[in-house]
Amino acid sequence: MTKYFIYCRKSSEDEERQVLSIEAQLQELRDFAKQQNLFVVKEYYESKTAKEPGREIFNEMLGEIEKGTAQGILAWNPDRLARNSIDGGRVIYLVDTQKIVALKFPTFWFEPTPQGKFMLSVAFGQAKYYTDNLRENILRGIRQKIRRGELSAKAPLGYFNEPRLRTIEPDKKTFGKVKEALRAFATGEYTLTAIQRKMFSLGLVGKTGKPLHLASIEHILTNPFYYGHFQYRGEVHPGSHKPMISKKLFDQIQIALVQNGKPRKKRGPKNFQFLGFATCGVCGYAITAERHIKKSGLKFIYYRCTHKSKTIDCTENRFLREEVLTEQVKNLCQKVSLPDEWREKFLAKLENENKESRHSSDLFAQNLRDQISVIKIRLERLMDAYLGEALELPEYQERKNALMAEKKTLEEKLSDFERKGNHWLELMRNWIIEANQAENLSKQENLSRMRNFLVDTGSNRHLAAGILAVDFKKPWDFLAKTNAEARSAEAISLPKRGSILMWT
Repeated sequence: MTKYFIYCRKSSEDEERQVLSIEAQLQELRDFAKQQNLFVVKEYYESKTAKEPGREIFNEMLGEIEKGTAQGILAWNPDRLARNSIDGGRVIYLVDTQKIVALKFPTFWFEPTPQGKFMLSVAFGQAKYYTDNLRENILRGIRQKIRRGELSAKAPLGYFNEPRLRTIEPDKKTFGKVKEALRAFATGEYTLTAIQRKMFSLGLVGKTGKPLHLASIEHILTNPFYYGHFQYRGEVHPGSHKPMISKKLFDQIQIALVQNGKPRKKRGPKNFQFLGFATCGVCGYAITAERHIKKSGLKFIYYRCTHKSKTIDCTENRFLREEVLTEQVKNLCQKVSLPDEWREKFLAKLENENKESRHSSDLFAQNLRDQISVIKIRLERLMDAYLGEALELPEYQERKNALMAEKKTLEEKLSDFERKGNHWLELMRNWIIEANQAENLSKQENLSRMRNFLVDTGSNRHLAAGILAVDFKKPWDFLAKTNAEARSAEAISLPKRGSILMWT
């Protein structure tokens, strides 16, 4: 008597997308076996796709057939057994070697004859064709969604997948909370662990109710989806969803992530005012602080290079006293300050420029549009180079992502400029007042405020040969480059409008 195995399978997709569930297949096959008087020795079932080889239960069943435990298989349809050439060929080979003498299907006829084996191979081929064609249809649909600016994936935190429209929409419960967390991290005052605690206090938690993992938080901080783009298979595309933050804020988050991303060990109350403020101008590593106590009982604080570089032989061995460093910080604050007597002259100059601003505003906006058009052309040429096999995929994706980020930045600047009009005049006025207030910082002897002022207005703060240097950002570099003795009523001029807008 021929012994049979019952084999049932469904894909790993949702049940409603299956023709029959495993329970329904089992019931149908049991009834069929009873009607045909078939002797079933064991039932096998699993939830796994058959488009690729490697099904554990299926391989176990064929292994038992090779041992002679059974000589037949009872399944709902040939596509339940195989949707790939390897598994289909294996079943046919077992029929050829008479390890399988019978295959029974309620919806398909089979006999172990040349014609029967041919029809079985055709059925397996049709199943593979269906799978391949389904994959192409799915990929075509995904590509079309990408063209429309829709991400075909699970929505990130702060959004949800709208099932009816199949779009990604802001989640009213978490959208504002995630936005608050992103803005907080952009200030540079939070490490990953600190923002983890803040997000937990806001109610942003994982599936288990515990704080989000640091890796998940880092993914949120680097996800372009939040400023209006999305990444699919390593390539950035423009999205049609509602952005949560601006590209400018996203760039600030990336800077803060580099500076404060790694958790730091808590330091004791040593009161080092300029710890973590600057780096070594020779090797680029951090400047650390030490407290020395003389035999007389006097206490001094010194700053020096940590000498942690393993590739650069750092020659910076100078110890700089905190009093000397403080004096240099004062001088740098004064370097970008605006004296009281020049404040009114700058403001008067600004009012004169206000009358002539309309024409220059149009030129500035047109310049931004021209830059965006150039990037669009570069993107088209980049695509042509990739299609012409002049670029490998990783290089193409890296270049395209950089251009897409630059294009988004320019588009936001153009949008802000068109929306705010002559808002740059107000920004310039605020800058003049802030630069004037910087004059008094050095007189207040507030080291913390002076330190924060230089952090906000400059970058690349480094010590070399005992001298502190700062690369001032726009438009502060205008004051830094202007010699105080050369500021006369005839030579006075304001920073260019572009420097103000680029800065803001």
